[in-house]
Amino acid sequence: MSVATFFDEMSYGPAPEADTEARAWLARHEGKLGHFINGTFVGSASGKSFDTFEPATGKLLAKIAHGGRDDVNAAVAAARKAQGPWAKLSGHARARHLYALARLIQRHARLIAVVEALDNGKPIRETRDIDIPLAARHFYHHAGWAQLQETEFADQMPVGVVGQVIPWNFPFLMLAWKVAPALALGNSVILKPAEFTPLTALLFAELAAAAGLPPGVLNVVTGEGETGALIVEHEDIDKIAFTGSTEVGRLIREKTAGSGKSLTLELGGKSPFIVFDDADIDAERLH
Repeated sequence: MSVATFFDEMSYGPAPEADTEARAWLARHEGKLGHFINGTFVGSASGKSFDTFEPATGKLLAKIAHGGRDDVNAAVAAARKAQGPWAKLSGHARARHLYALARLIQRHARLIAVVEALDNGKPIRETRDIDIPLAARHFYHHAGWAQLQETEFADQMPVGVVGQVIPWNFPFLMLAWKVAPALALGNSVILKPAEFTPLTALLFAELAAAAGLPPGVLNVVTGEGETGALIVEHEDIDKIAFTGSTEVGRLIREKTAGSGKSLTLELGGKSPFIVFDDADIDAERLH
């Protein structure tokens, strides 16, 4: 079979990976996972939960806490309390935490990759060989920026408390894209993963706490669309970062208009870019 055939088919060969450790992690939580707020797992204030399933088999993986107003309020309060002391740390001190998180991802890469594959349904080769190693590199990269903050952009200040809502297609890699730069520059985070793929965000929060990340700096509130809406509308959140559909992005823009919140939207457009007047179009065509 030729190399061209593999490129045409884009088929995956077998890449078995034991799921024993991942199943054991779920079993330690008795198949039930709460929000991660102020450094610990807590149940939903309302007692509500939803299920996350294994796409490969359709079987239940775990019951997940459904975030309501009281849960979001608790996460925001924890993030607000933690943000000031976190921002006052030197860039080098925050970098040490981010380097530790990067090494933690590498140390537990197989566990994270398998949990990701179980919850998301993507091939283990993709989570193990692409998504998780790339996530670790993002934390290393932004740890470097934290180290350089005081010399390269000392006039820049953290935004404050950042609410982040991410989709299901790259659950762990999207977490890294959102969380690493926010923490590096002194912000605290409230992350809401997609309701279909919440497990690796909760696993990461647990590992981060074990690595010594201060309580409240990273909070994970799980839930469906209404949970995300509560985060977007909360008065004590300084910035919203959302990746998802254009339709929901428009709604978020409407809700945040006039609120003073900073906003970053990564929506359904396909690779948009800006071409300036001085761009050398002919040179680009040669590439």
